Amino acid sequence: MGVREALSILGLRINSRFRLRGCTSVGAGVRLRGTVVVENEGEIHVGDRVVFRATHLPVELCTRGSGVLRIGAGTFVNTGTSLTAACRVEIGRDCAIGNQSLILDTDFHTVGDLHRVPEGAPVILEDRVWLGARVTVLKGVRIGEGAVVAAGSVVTKDVEPYTIVGGVPARLIRRIDPK
Repeated sequence: MGVREALSILGLRINSRFRLRGCTSVGAGVRLRGTVVVENEGEIHVGDRVVFRATHLPVELCTRGSGVLRIGAGTFVNTGTSLTAACRVEIGRDCAIGNQSLILDTDFHTVGDLHRVPEGAPVILEDRVWLGARVTVLKGVRIGEGAVVAAGSVVTKDVEPYTIVGGVPARLIRRIDPK
């Protein structure tokens, strides 16, 4: 590795620490290109070696009230993604989250009463989950280890490990050999 590359990586790490200063904890080796918006009323924990690519649109990390957001080590979060936890959102290790994806554990308000906040339900992405571009994961969903969610899908119910799902709402396309 040359001096220029080393300085570039150091600059990314310093930028990451500064821009993620609103998080409760940030692991070692986190890299950020672009802008991350942090609104932390609860807890936001970013694991080691997480990469944020937010060059076209900012990535949003948001907790409301006592919400907890955890992003596991080695996870990649692409541009325009919004992660919101009013209750709990957990993203496992080595996940890939496509651009402009939404992961929400709350509906924010009820139909007919914009001031009443409904109950949230935890969202969990287990290790090595891959979400394509513009995927929406709604409250109360668990996506199993090694699962793949096709671009543009809306995930409304649990996804089994080592499966590919897609559509609105997301449905099983096929199973994956977990080798």
